[in-house]
Amino acid sequence: MKRRALLGHLQEHGCVPVREGGSHSIWSNPQTGRKEAVPRHNEIKKFLARSICRTLSVPIPPGS
Repeated sequence: MKRRALLGHLQEHGCVPVREGGSHSIWSNPQTGRKEAVPRHNEIKKFLARSICRTLSVPIPPGS
């Protein structure tokens, strides 16, 4: 899954970026207060994308 598609999916479901690190971006779901690191790779493996969504309490993106 492309990183841009995952970030767009997270934003659609209410998640917001908290800060940018060297190799990761930290995203948070304000409704649950949970945070998760999203790597800065162009391509993110589908299992990692699923794990990030589960941690942030967001539905699994289509195609993952």
